[in-house]
Amino acid sequence: MATQGIIRNNINQFAFVYRAIDFVILQLSLVLACGLTGGHYDLMYFVVALIANLGYFFTAELFWLYRSWRAGVLKEMLFYASLSWGVMILATLSFIFFSETAEHFSRLVLALWLSSSLICLLTWRICFRYFLFSIRKQGLNTRSVGIIGVTESGKQLAREILDRPETGYKLKTIFDERSIERIEPELREWYKGDIAHGVKLAKRGAIDVLFIALPLSAKPRIETILRSLGNTTVDVHLIPDFFIYNLLHARMGQVGEIQTVSVYDTPMRGAAYMMKRIEDLFLASAILCVIALPMMFIALGVKLSSPGPIIFKQDRYGMDGKKIKIWKFRSMTVTENAKEVTQATKNDARVTWFGAFLRKTSLDELPQFINVLQGNMSVVGPRPHAIAHNEEYREIIDYYMLRHKMKPGITGWAQINGWRGETDTLDKMQMRIQFDLDYIRNWSLWMDFKIVIFTFYKGFVGKNVY
Repeated sequence: MATQGIIRNNINQFAFVYRAIDFVILQLSLVLACGLTGGHYDLMYFVVALIANLGYFFTAELFWLYRSWRAGVLKEMLFYASLSWGVMILATLSFIFFSETAEHFSRLVLALWLSSSLICLLTWRICFRYFLFSIRKQGLNTRSVGIIGVTESGKQLAREILDRPETGYKLKTIFDERSIERIEPELREWYKGDIAHGVKLAKRGAIDVLFIALPLSAKPRIETILRSLGNTTVDVHLIPDFFIYNLLHARMGQVGEIQTVSVYDTPMRGAAYMMKRIEDLFLASAILCVIALPMMFIALGVKLSSPGPIIFKQDRYGMDGKKIKIWKFRSMTVTENAKEVTQATKNDARVTWFGAFLRKTSLDELPQFINVLQGNMSVVGPRPHAIAHNEEYREIIDYYMLRHKMKPGITGWAQINGWRGETDTLDKMQMRIQFDLDYIRNWSLWMDFKIVIFTFYKGFVGKNVY
């Protein structure tokens, strides 16, 4: 029996054109580089260009570079295009090295080709994006949108459409059973009546896209609406009103022919896990090469400032709540690792004079880059808490343990937003957890890149760090 009702990924209908443009750019820029420098374009250059194409397209597919960027961030798109170009370089140079054909290629040609191809790959994306934005603001290449249901998700969708005219979506109507007096004032302009009226307009072809944003409890009503829309040509999108749940990287799944929706899941699956691990190995190795000498002086300072070990290893919860030991430069006269651990406070007598400097500047956490190489931590992720604090807060903060759906990090989204150091009130810990879960929901290499940059800018020190 044929499988029915299976939800599949939405495909960008212009993705083939985008791939074709990138292919032509990578091939043609090499031909032009040879022509401008007097090089001889032959079969070997063509093979190298094909290798470059393979490296670029493989990475671009991993980063979903050819998805719809209708509402995406330009800097993120350019970031992933540049990353794909970087992998392309590695593939090209690896082929030249292992094939022992370096003498066949002009260094000037390769340098001009690689640099010009990057410029062209980024430039055409920028120009085409602003071209689309321009024509959409003029009312072209747009789609009229109707929303059924003034739920939280429905209102959020309406605001997104109104705030982003460059997407080409134009909010035309909102339908709900409630009266106009119960609709938020800023949305009343688009309220056109009850749900039955919305279905009638859809049948007349007055709406291009219809979003159904009704609560899960309205299942019979949703079925009736979908049945009524079954003989129309309107594009129908169902937005289950999951706002009552703290969805964590929700995604569609399938067991046999049964469709499932994951509610609490980790983004670290398949290619995402591989990309995150490569990122960690690259960053940790590069940073350790830079900080190796400073770490030697810090170790000497720890040893001379007070008796005790240089490295303090403390139990923490890692990925999936499994116990790990994280490394830190000892900053206190004690090495507490019991069931009861007291957070450091202002003027804490346990903190040594040298340890206070290390904690204030986060230098005590430098040995955790070794944890990253070991695979216990990531460079970016939710900061690990003492196990005693985990057991305390998991009972009083909703969704607390979901922060362990990713490896703990040396820096994180909460830290660069000011939520680091002592959490002496429940509100402070709740805000930290809120940012941790927001990071897991929206994780991407682009987000990690921003966090690393902002960590260097403002994340090493904090007024609540003692």
